[in-house]
Amino acid sequence: MQEANRPTSSSEEIRIVRAEFLIEPFVEGFPGPHVEAALEACRAAGFEPDVGAFATTIDGSFDAVSAAVDHLVRAAYENGASAVQVRVGEPEAAARFGNLHDALERMVGAVEDELGSPLADLGREGKQAAVRILNERGAFLLRKAVESVGEMMGVSRITIYNYLNAVDKAAQ
Repeated sequence: MQEANRPTSSSEEIRIVRAEFLIEPFVEGFPGPHVEAALEACRAAGFEPDVGAFATTIDGSFDAVSAAVDHLVRAAYENGASAVQVRVGEPEAAARFGNLHDALERMVGAVEDELGSPLADLGREGKQAAVRILNERGAFLLRKAVESVGEMMGVSRITIYNYLNAVDKAAQ
């Protein structure tokens, strides 16, 4: 990524974004002319694209990235692309979401922040509220989540299942 597309002065706030794109058809190990043309369009716009296993990213000012995305989409289609998927957002978004391995810990941390206390320190009603919130956010779809949350709360998995049953009954 070229530094010319990054803010150089603190006196003027420039919105920095990340464009993540995937160009189809996708052939592992062979990017094809449609992908090469899109990458060259990025380079012509002053970016050095970060080519990942499934998608490619560029970071820069909103205006520069928007213009580059327009050029890369056109170049890809002009060279045989069947589809171009683009997602534009703040560069920090990827870091905020992390990976699945620590998803439960992040969810629990958010609930603890909301409720103002670690799960283990909550009373019965607080623990029930925490289980309800975690359930609404899909935490218990994760493998071993019931056992892990039970350990964090200092209760058995049976207690967590009872709380979940109570949540289900209240919803009906």
